[in-house]
Amino acid sequence: MKRILIGSALLCCTITGFAQSGLHVLKIRNAKELRSFFRFTGNDIPFISGHRGGVNKGFPENSIEAFENTLRHTPATFEIDPRLTKDSAIVLMHDATLNRTTNGTGKVGDYTLAELKKMRLKDVDGNLTDFQIPTLEEAIKWARGKTVLILDKKDVPFEMTADIIRRNKAEGHVMVTVHTAKEAKWYHSRNPEIVFEAFVKTQKALEEYEQENIPWTHIMAYVGPDNKPELKPLYENLNKRGVMCMISTAPTYDKLPDAAERTKAYQAIIKDGASLIEADRSLEAGAAILPLIPAQSPKKKFFSITK
Repeated sequence: MKRILIGSALLCCTITGFAQSGLHVLKIRNAKELRSFFRFTGNDIPFISGHRGGVNKGFPENSIEAFENTLRHTPATFEIDPRLTKDSAIVLMHDATLNRTTNGTGKVGDYTLAELKKMRLKDVDGNLTDFQIPTLEEAIKWARGKTVLILDKKDVPFEMTADIIRRNKAEGHVMVTVHTAKEAKWYHSRNPEIVFEAFVKTQKALEEYEQENIPWTHIMAYVGPDNKPELKPLYENLNKRGVMCMISTAPTYDKLPDAAERTKAYQAIIKDGASLIEADRSLEAGAAILPLIPAQSPKKKFFSITK
């Protein structure tokens, strides 16, 4: 397998907006490298996290096909949504019901995995595709050596989440979303290798993580959906602790009707202090921030294209 490190040539071919024959992958082999990848240095490579796996025409959210489509255009991590089936399997589905994103109806938890596998996913426009609902384990196995999955908090018990990460030895490419320091403490006390996307929207929240002795090396901070001047001191306090910060544009700037305004908003987020953007429009956001990638960065070693 031939690999080409990210650099000027890669950026030139990517900025055209055309899909590549290979995938833009993150070369992260273990939890130590994952912590290094997310450590703020002040000269990092900004990147995208695909909200619900990226929401792009023809590729349903929370599908492996959507992940691959995004990686053909831009390096990315993926925020995904695990839910329990009737027979206690874990599948990827944002909603508690099937109506919006599949040709099924009713609650996810009322069906067995075998029954769900007979259904087909819809894309963002409601068009039916040939793609199946993936299990979390299928996604974890696919993602190894390619990207990082970030597990949102839905209806899966913490014990099951911790177990599937441990069984798959996935601490190097699967992160867990935590809303509070106490949630992070629960996971950290059971598996000190797990890295978190942690809600740290205020100075008070920052202090709570420190009170619970959660290492900052294990945290990437979600600071909210709005790019606002009031975030500057929070950025400074987190950055000096080595923490990258993320804004999610899914409920805000992704919804701007004008493409030029969206590009301007994505770029402003990075310029104003965030290190990454979680976006529904993963391809568009990825293209928007390309001009902001530094020519040299210690993080270049983590980025490559597979052929």
